[in-house]
Amino acid sequence: MKKQHLGFFLILLFISIVFLPTSFAEVKNAAIQESSTPDYTTWGLPEGAKARLGKGYINELQYSPNGTRLAAASSIGIWLYDAKNLQEILLLTGHTEVVNSVAFSPDGNTIVSGSNDNTIRLWNANTGEHIHTLTGHTSAVTSVTFSPNGKYIVSGSWDDTIRLWNANTGKKTKKLATHIDTGSVNSVAFSPNGKYIVSGRDEGIIDLWDANTGEHIDFLTGHASSVNSVTFSPDGKYIVSGRDNGIIDLWNANTKKDPQKLEVHTGRVYSVVFSPNGKTIASSGRDTTIRLWDTNTGTHTLTLIGHKRSVNSVVFSPDGQTIASASMDGTIRLWDANTGKNIHAFIRVGHTHIVSHVTFSPDGKTLASGSADGTIQLWNVSMSTYIRTLAGVISPSFSPDGKMLASASADGTIQLWDVSTGTHIRTLMKHTDKVSSVVFSPDGKYIVSSDDHTIQLWDVNTGEHTRSLTGHTGSVGRVVFSPDGKYIASGSADKTVRLWNVSTGTHIQTLIGHTGAVSNVAFSPDGKYIASGSGVLDNTIRLWDIATGIQLRILTGQAGIILFRPVAFSPDGKYIASEGKNHTIQLWNASTGEHIRSFAGHTHSIYSVAFSPDGKYIASAGWDHTIMLWEFTLSDK
Repeated sequence: MKKQHLGFFLILLFISIVFLPTSFAEVKNAAIQESSTPDYTTWGLPEGAKARLGKGYINELQYSPNGTRLAAASSIGIWLYDAKNLQEILLLTGHTEVVNSVAFSPDGNTIVSGSNDNTIRLWNANTGEHIHTLTGHTSAVTSVTFSPNGKYIVSGSWDDTIRLWNANTGKKTKKLATHIDTGSVNSVAFSPNGKYIVSGRDEGIIDLWDANTGEHIDFLTGHASSVNSVTFSPDGKYIVSGRDNGIIDLWNANTKKDPQKLEVHTGRVYSVVFSPNGKTIASSGRDTTIRLWDTNTGTHTLTLIGHKRSVNSVVFSPDGQTIASASMDGTIRLWDANTGKNIHAFIRVGHTHIVSHVTFSPDGKTLASGSADGTIQLWNVSMSTYIRTLAGVISPSFSPDGKMLASASADGTIQLWDVSTGTHIRTLMKHTDKVSSVVFSPDGKYIVSSDDHTIQLWDVNTGEHTRSLTGHTGSVGRVVFSPDGKYIASGSADKTVRLWNVSTGTHIQTLIGHTGAVSNVAFSPDGKYIASGSGVLDNTIRLWDIATGIQLRILTGQAGIILFRPVAFSPDGKYIASEGKNHTIQLWNASTGEHIRSFAGHTHSIYSVAFSPDGKYIASAGWDHTIMLWEFTLSDK
């Protein structure tokens, strides 16, 4: 499993690392390839949702025993694909967090999945119906699989345990543990005869267990680097493991000593698997490649090149003729296992990294989404369909007339685009660091932008830089104009919100109260109030009176760590939307601070929320690489 670590540093990571597609044409054509596929945007939607834009990222692939289907454990659920043409068949939703692992039962009728929500779920593989939820783990379930006879399920977790379950009843049968702390378990597998279980953990140790008694048999110690993937060969003679340091260890399952080191990968190995005849090993990892190895000699035989980002999972088809791989570049690829030739590349529409910004066009017909994948994507709101991609940029803002789009870029520039054609109009250059936020003034004459410490003003017609606003002592994450265009509000990592006079560039006042970085700010439609959001250390939304600078109220009641805390006012100013606990969208009464309702559907942190101009929809986006469109009906109000 590809490990997902939470922490404040990840906010900086997604801003600072941008992955660019090769060309505008390539991304646009990818969407055309999917134009005849079913309307996946409405599959498995939670209550209150109109559509889900994007398909999330994939952590693991598995073939069905008959080789006709592929199951993909993804950030939004379990996708089932036709193994030949990779067209979607089903989307199984129910987990409330990212799905890390998936497996078919030996008869192909049941699917098991393990998730960051600490649960294991059993599904009818033919209908997608949920059968059982297995509870007991107290942290993310990283790996699940069936025993060869289909009677049992083994699971590994970050709670340092391995558990055995009855596959028919869903009841827990055993908890495997050693006499010392086992460490976070990343991968588990049964031996072909079902008598043993092998597991790999963060400490770099591989454990062998008796599947019947749960007794710990042996340690396999090779290299002091986390074991991300481990499995038996089909004949049970070998064990192969992939590590964080790029090394693959090939063990003799009988002697368990002095493994053969297979070294070619230049980064973490996320997945290792034997071919059905056991003669070949396939491995994949962070270096974007898939490597094939001869099991008997340990010789590297082929390198499969085509993915542009980390390859999270690689798997052989049951007949051994095809290899399937899934990457963080948004593609699933099929390869000829004998020649290494790429047979088919399925490019999944949607962002391939964190979606950091969403905004509606002034007429509400178009939604623009910006991502750390280095693109802005435009979507038709009423049809929930993809329109166009603008490459090399991340943070979008529509001009008031909806004809132009301004975007921030990691290279310190601001780009202006023609919305109707996708044509690049102009580049604005002044920032010396990555631009984190950009927005048009209400009259469309100016643009304000921010980077690590400064705020810049630009003339839209001429492209000239007009003024720099300085004073923050930390990075400026968000800037916004007041509705009348006279003021600018900025939120910063220095824990403050600052107000500025647009015409003079003068700093007017500083709003102090947050105890953590202020990641988002928003003016109320009447311009009288500012809402500011702060995550991690602070975890609050604060409402301020602009005229006096007084803090009016704090919106709390949010358990757990919330990274980014986006905020948005409804068009009538009556409501505030933000992220709440368990990756939900929370709605609040702006006047009273009363919590109105929640929208649950994202499986990871939310980075941006926006109301449509008519107030009928809320858009939200975040870490799971998707955008949700929610219907905000009168009954909610």
